[in-house]
Amino acid sequence: MAFKFPPISSKLPVFMHGADYNPDQWMHDPEVFEEDIRLMKLSNSNVMAVGIFSWSALEPSEGTFEFGWLDRVLDTFASNGIYAWLATPSGARPAWMSQKYPEVLRVGANRIRNLHGGRHNHCFTSPIYREKVTIMNTLLAERYGQHPAVVGWHISNEYSGDCHCSYCQEAFREWLKVKYGSLNELNRAWWTTFWSHTYTDWAQVESPAPHGENAVHGQNLDWRRFVTDQTLNFYKHEIAPLKAVNPDLPCTTNMMYQFYDLDYRKFADAMDVVSWDAYPTWHEAASDGNVAAWFAFNHDLFRTLKKKPFMLMESTPSLTNWQAVSKLKRPGMHRLSSLQAVAHGSDTVQYFQWRKSRGSSEKFHGAVVDHVGHEHTRVFNDVKELGYTLAGLGELIGTPTPAEAAILFDWDNRWAVNDAQGPRNSGIHYEETVIQHYRALWELGVPTDIVGSEDDFTEYKLLVLPMAYLLREETGEKIERFVRGGGTLAVTYWSGIVDENDLCHLGGFPGPLRKTVGIWAEEIEGLYDDDRNALVPVPGNELGLDGKYEIREICERIHSEGAEVLAVYEDDFYAGSPVLTVNKLGQGSAYYLAARVSDPAFYAQFYGKLVEQARVRKSIDTSLPAGVTAQLRSDGERDYVFLLNFSGEEAEVQLDNSTYEDVETGKAAGRQVKLSVNDVRILRREAARD
Repeated sequence: MAFKFPPISSKLPVFMHGADYNPDQWMHDPEVFEEDIRLMKLSNSNVMAVGIFSWSALEPSEGTFEFGWLDRVLDTFASNGIYAWLATPSGARPAWMSQKYPEVLRVGANRIRNLHGGRHNHCFTSPIYREKVTIMNTLLAERYGQHPAVVGWHISNEYSGDCHCSYCQEAFREWLKVKYGSLNELNRAWWTTFWSHTYTDWAQVESPAPHGENAVHGQNLDWRRFVTDQTLNFYKHEIAPLKAVNPDLPCTTNMMYQFYDLDYRKFADAMDVVSWDAYPTWHEAASDGNVAAWFAFNHDLFRTLKKKPFMLMESTPSLTNWQAVSKLKRPGMHRLSSLQAVAHGSDTVQYFQWRKSRGSSEKFHGAVVDHVGHEHTRVFNDVKELGYTLAGLGELIGTPTPAEAAILFDWDNRWAVNDAQGPRNSGIHYEETVIQHYRALWELGVPTDIVGSEDDFTEYKLLVLPMAYLLREETGEKIERFVRGGGTLAVTYWSGIVDENDLCHLGGFPGPLRKTVGIWAEEIEGLYDDDRNALVPVPGNELGLDGKYEIREICERIHSEGAEVLAVYEDDFYAGSPVLTVNKLGQGSAYYLAARVSDPAFYAQFYGKLVEQARVRKSIDTSLPAGVTAQLRSDGERDYVFLLNFSGEEAEVQLDNSTYEDVETGKAAGRQVKLSVNDVRILRREAARD
């Protein structure tokens, strides 16, 4: 049975290809706009994000609005077959507003109000700022909500940051009152008896501060949750006047890769389509595998937020100007990295930016059109050729990714892990640990979802919990049901330690998972950087592991409570004690890894066997060369297999017994597919029937 999601916009039911466009920077030279239209068409671009930082051009002084330039841009787009994601300009406000209404400027954690400047230097709680945003967004909606060139609303830009002003302090207190109901409950949840920090009046409660309260972990955690909720509330405030005029125009806001400060999962329901900005640091080494795996994880994360195709809203066609080293994409990398996004579920490839700015902080950031101003450049040709490719992939629009494996990744767990103060304050490396486990699946070509605690796990065969430090009782119960029902679970050290308030679980770690994994974790130790131990498999273990694998940074002393020991520690007083176990529960299996194994070969063997035992679907049933991965999209009748070569050298993939054809050429694929450096091939086959 075929299954596809509808296109992002019925106006443009193909791959969207284009860039952020800032015509307001070039109004002094009308010829630039005329040339841009010619070049957009020449580059096979069909969509532009317009107006992202245009507040000063739209409202040069309070109450004086100038829409003529934007009328011309959108009308010209419409007559040339170009479409627009029209932005609300709240990402940076004009100087006149900061001067007249200083309350719109943020107050830092140090309680000092910022000066005008930067981006998102405004208070999301400020009544004045919210009023001004409503006025602007209402006028934009009324003027352009039915414009034929507009395919959707680009809300603000890369929401970020927090404010500690009096408005935000009061909003935080009100948020806490709703959550806890009473100071007694708040004090219990935050464990404020520590250091005698018990609150006796709501007015005493403030946001964490470097010169004030910052040692109450539950308070730190709730502040981060509040900032997410307040930012989401502001997003909803922004879209209300837009939806009132035309509820059918989709709204999105561009997110950032593995952004720390906001729990993006909370935004998913309020967004019509997820979009995000990807800026990999390609070519740091001979092989781009590390970078590719990191960004594959992010693609999968943003796809999983709504379990449907997403948008690559920003990427660079060449280089950035803000990374530590701004390196050019090598030949083939633009196509490879762009199609990596498509392989993981993106229905767009868009760039920052269309034309390089002449001045200010991003004047050297990569763009489709360089300062030279014409099309005779390597970058422009790369964009043009990719446009041709995307135009021929229309059958992929709306196709989902059928994942049977999932990794648990919660923002509040991430915040809590990094705030825990132990066992390794020199670097607990939570994010790196998640990617370490993800990469093993990525190298196997296993489609993988990145899920949260509130998601449904029943659709998966394999669930991975790397350092699930913050684990709610109800999540533990759900995971136990998953295993009893036949699922395969892989859990690591430093899991099941605290509840949702960052209070330690009593009764033994890993807390809610103790019965599920069949072990008790008695102690955990952080190792010095030069310390080493090793994982030594037990002879005849069910996974067929042999040899030994280096351990660094983290070791747990665990005791089996019914779990079978698969491997033991080699050295120190740990020697001979369990480090890898499996517990059979109901119809499923729960594995527990008690130490950080640094050897990638372990994860390859471990997950290779788990995938095989759990019969988890791979994109292609073959062994992939190092640095080459496979990713799958499917409509239920046809599978689309992407073979992506990040190895830095030529590679060859032996196909399985399915019949494949090349999507781009329409020709049958042989049994061996040769991939040049930075190459990608898209193959089509008949989908397997369950």
